[in-house]
Amino acid sequence: MDASGESVMEDTPTGPVPKYGPHARLEPLAFAGCPGKGLNYPQLYTRFYGALPKNWLTGPTFSVRIGHASDETVRRNGASGGVLSQVLIYLLEQQLIDAAIVVRQGLPTPEKARAVFAVTRQEILDAAQSVYIPVATLDKLRELEPGKRYAMTCLPDQAATLRFLQLAGDAHARQIRYALGPYTGTALCPAAIRSFLRSCGVSAKDGVANLKWRAGEWPGYLEIQTQSGRVIRSNKFYYNYLIPFFITRNSLLNMDFANEFCDLSVGDAWSPQFERAGGGHSVITTRTRVMEEIVARMAAEGRLTVQPVEELKATEMHGHMIDFKKRGGYIRNRMRKFLGQPAADFGMKPSPLPVSRVLVEMVISGIFILAGTSFCRWLVERVPERFIGPVFNRLRLGWKAASKPTKRKGLGSLRMIPTQSNP
Repeated sequence: MDASGESVMEDTPTGPVPKYGPHARLEPLAFAGCPGKGLNYPQLYTRFYGALPKNWLTGPTFSVRIGHASDETVRRNGASGGVLSQVLIYLLEQQLIDAAIVVRQGLPTPEKARAVFAVTRQEILDAAQSVYIPVATLDKLRELEPGKRYAMTCLPDQAATLRFLQLAGDAHARQIRYALGPYTGTALCPAAIRSFLRSCGVSAKDGVANLKWRAGEWPGYLEIQTQSGRVIRSNKFYYNYLIPFFITRNSLLNMDFANEFCDLSVGDAWSPQFERAGGGHSVITTRTRVMEEIVARMAAEGRLTVQPVEELKATEMHGHMIDFKKRGGYIRNRMRKFLGQPAADFGMKPSPLPVSRVLVEMVISGIFILAGTSFCRWLVERVPERFIGPVFNRLRLGWKAASKPTKRKGLGSLRMIPTQSNP
């Protein structure tokens, strides 16, 4: 939100960053709503939902279901059941919106991604699939046409800022009638793509012709086609080895995993029952009455195949990542503040917070700091992906099992206590 109109978002190896023109004048509302410094979540919950969450693990909820798009084309085209795509298509077909703002991989180049306007079913499907690099979605607000209604897919920090802007009366933000988004754990710096290719022996001169983060049968695999015709595939759980080396700062500092300020939040249903069934299943969380009515109507009309699930059962599918965000994010921000580094403040702190959990986070943070160095990134590129992927997955599962007692301790009774540090 630059009053001069001269500023743009510029691509960098770590993601998009604002580049200000010589006469740039940043509006006060833009700084107040910046998720990088943090927003007061308890105040935002109260102002937008009318109350604090009853369940701090999921955030405010209207209903929680497990399901997928009934249309197999939509379901198979998506990364996790096609629910977001199906709902966006429904909103367009029912003329509840004039366009949807979605994120599409491959624009302006195959390695990059952009937020685009979708006005047809096919354009929605073209933007299906996950995108694991940062995209400046809210930048599209200034391109909205007066009088038109929009839906927007956004990440947790973007959804919180959108609600902040709407509550502040921003005209563009209020044109977003529906906010939809995925559960979001970690994102990768764009530099991870080229690092991955180097580990696979791809020359820097061999450009990327096509990239999909979740190709094939759910849960999918990273698929990259190079300009020379080479096709590289990596199991989703194998290419996750890139996370410690290229995780974005926002992934570490943001405290929202379940996209708690979206009308509709959707995440993978990580459960042996649904993983064995295949095809892709999602946890479907409605947070507003209007979205609950839409999802219920779609289910009644056979557009969505759903079944109810208890909130606690749904949180068990993502307990590790909920803890990573809710308690881990708070600890990492406090550590940065203690060291005199910029840190986000979300106006709340987790309770209980055992000392053992703080110690575990110190180990995790140490790993991220070490892995993010140029030397470690260079070193891991010397290990072929076919080796590092399976080894990392075994280490991941071992660490998850070893740290589970500590990371889950007290998680079931977790609550967030409002603080006064972020007015």
